[in-house]
Amino acid sequence: MAEGKIPMAARRQVTNKLRTAYARASKRDKARILDEVMSTTGMARSTAQRMLTGPALPDPAEQVDRRKLRAKRYGDDSRALLEHVWALMGCPCGKYLVVMRELWLPLLAEAGDLDKPFATAEAIAQLESMSAATIDRYLAPARASMQLRGVSTTTPSPLLRNSIGLSKVGDEPPTRPGVIEADTVAHCGPTFQGEFARTLTMTDLVTGWTENTSIRNNASRWIVAAMADLQGMIRPGSEGDDDERRNPATARAAAVRNLEPDPWGLGDEPARPLLALGTVMPIWWLC
Repeated sequence: MAEGKIPMAARRQVTNKLRTAYARASKRDKARILDEVMSTTGMARSTAQRMLTGPALPDPAEQVDRRKLRAKRYGDDSRALLEHVWALMGCPCGKYLVVMRELWLPLLAEAGDLDKPFATAEAIAQLESMSAATIDRYLAPARASMQLRGVSTTTPSPLLRNSIGLSKVGDEPPTRPGVIEADTVAHCGPTFQGEFARTLTMTDLVTGWTENTSIRNNASRWIVAAMADLQGMIRPGSEGDDDERRNPATARAAAVRNLEPDPWGLGDEPARPLLALGTVMPIWWLC
């Protein structure tokens, strides 16, 4: 409740009590009554005037909801049975479940999957009579609770953020290969609980060459070891390196170079496309 305001029931009692006096008062007395109502209830002047001049409002506790409440057609046991059967069937939509339940319910009962306290004969009969729209409406909360939500494992401290230089919009983009950005990706799903693998990804900002490796967690020992492994995989050409020296000047080599630059020195061998995919180990990896 906001400071200076009283409950709605008390405000209605005050305005109902002063309504007759406000209607018979002079212009000066009406202004005084409005000031008293505003100071007592905390309402704005226009709201207080509207409540004093409008029809008498009943106490909120005495108000009756005019909507007609229909009795529930399906009980709680049938809803619990619906969620149980829906999960066993692989979470289908309502239209598929209506078609499949005639086949699945006898099989589930025979396998003992319906030996639950809520799987009564009445609940099974109600489940068999549900329409597809009713099934989707009753299963909406269960579907919402099963939706995966993105989580983030990166929570850097202000000291760490201030110690790492960040590129700004006005900075000149790098033009030589060798400027690397690295990040880790947690394969944890919707929860951080338990053990899960992580991936360290390193990308050359100029060439777009990307390499990945798996790590156990974000401990420094695994990060340092993984970066040492990836340093040999990302090997851009050094300054002044001549592409003609690395690739033989043949018609086939020239065609490959025109379609795809070779800043990593992979050469124009037949295995070059596989080298680009990381499926063949280059010789210089073993050096």
